[in-house]
Amino acid sequence: MNLSELIQVLDKNSLLNRNIASPPALEISGIVSDSREVKQGMLFVAIRGLTVDGHDFLSQAIQNGAVAIVGEKENVESPVPYICVSNSRMALAYLTAAWYGFPAHKMTVIGVTGTDGKTTTCNFIYQILKTAGYSVGMISTVNAVIGDESIDTGFHVTTPDAPQIQRLLSMMVKREPSPITHVVLETTSHGLAQYRVSACEYDIGVFTNITHEHLDFHGNYDNYRAAKARLIEELESTKIKPHGNIRLVVLNHDDQSFEFLRDFAQKFPSVRLITYGQNQQADVRVEEIEMVHQRPRFLMRTRSYRGYIQLNLVGEYNISNALAAWCATVEGLGVPADVARLSLSQVESIPGRMEKIDLGQNFLAFVDFAHTPNAIKNALNSARGLTLGRIIAVFGSAGLRDREKRWQMAEIGVRLADVCILTAEDPRTESVETILQEMKVGADKGGGVEGENYFRIADRRDAIRQAVRMAKPGDVILILGKGHEQSMCFGEIEYAWDDRVALQSAIAERLGISGPKMPFLPKT
Repeated sequence: MNLSELIQVLDKNSLLNRNIASPPALEISGIVSDSREVKQGMLFVAIRGLTVDGHDFLSQAIQNGAVAIVGEKENVESPVPYICVSNSRMALAYLTAAWYGFPAHKMTVIGVTGTDGKTTTCNFIYQILKTAGYSVGMISTVNAVIGDESIDTGFHVTTPDAPQIQRLLSMMVKREPSPITHVVLETTSHGLAQYRVSACEYDIGVFTNITHEHLDFHGNYDNYRAAKARLIEELESTKIKPHGNIRLVVLNHDDQSFEFLRDFAQKFPSVRLITYGQNQQADVRVEEIEMVHQRPRFLMRTRSYRGYIQLNLVGEYNISNALAAWCATVEGLGVPADVARLSLSQVESIPGRMEKIDLGQNFLAFVDFAHTPNAIKNALNSARGLTLGRIIAVFGSAGLRDREKRWQMAEIGVRLADVCILTAEDPRTESVETILQEMKVGADKGGGVEGENYFRIADRRDAIRQAVRMAKPGDVILILGKGHEQSMCFGEIEYAWDDRVALQSAIAERLGISGPKMPFLPKT
């Protein structure tokens, strides 16, 4: 693309800090925000990060071949054109969207945000739309799905950056023989706060819940909640699409964030609101619940529908995720109610979400992504309904992340599980022992006695092995925190790691059968 075209995009979205009277006629061969990735003819976008400032690498970018620079810093002397913008992150999103031809403008985009339940809700929505005959894609923290193709995106618990998102959306609209018309996009608070999802042109915004998480990044709950609310602003800013605009926000009436989000949404006249939950004032609500082998069957009522829905996922908390998906598809897109009801019953597993590991052992074993106080509570409560035996839970808390949740999760763990094994979980540059000491405070507060009903085992491999050795017939083992993830971070290095493989290895060792090799982890 020509640089003048890209400058026009910045101008139209009010990102230019000053007008450029006569933009230089330069052909741009690519757009990057990492100076190490710059090649001849590229546009380099300088971004201020948490620890690194892209403006410090302008010379390196130019040496590598950058022919133009976009940045926030004022009064920069540069041998190549320098375009000063108000927000480099947002500029990167709009520039890459323009580069790929604004793919989201050609699609119906459904964003799902919240602390817990995002991936499950995305999968429910995807399954409903697929069953209803829509050409649908999905971008989640697990993978990207384009038709029958699943792409391992390598995400680590977050929304990908703007260039990745726009590239994937472009692949979807260019898919042959039938382009993707609807996409479900898992949208994290980081993705919203860092403008990675700007220019995604959302049509429907779904909120699961907003509980305790990411306060290391956002500072406090109010800031975290405000970052999530940006999804509603994104709905409002979506441009008029050829196939029309929905502008629907879906809110959980049962969640503590409901009133704030409802009031915030009402500031935007073009945005329509629908609510779900067990609260009888919700538009889509639950009237009866029964558990069948810990899989919920519930009676749901809307303005135009009343009927039973059976889920095949373990856990009563999945009712909320199902209701959210119903609102987005049936109430938002007009999918027939019977199609949605059937689709919800057909979702039997989601990677890393109460994923059962069965090698023929005489106890139950699951891997789950639960890594927040609320999610751990839900996972342990669900496990309690699966057995008359004990619950043995293995989990840790990430380094360089929200420290307050460390003691909270440990306190919940010892109260709801029979045995907790506290262990390493992405310690990064923090000491595992220090993290476990902070978790011990919560475990003691919850009535735990170290050496009796809770243990600290820093090596996650040994922690999982210990849980398997302790298990008696009928017990339930829960390995929590990593779920679908494929790596564990020690220092600044990501080591290949999968809880599911580790748990299979430990069970195979106990049973004396062949199984996968226990993954490597460095010594803590």
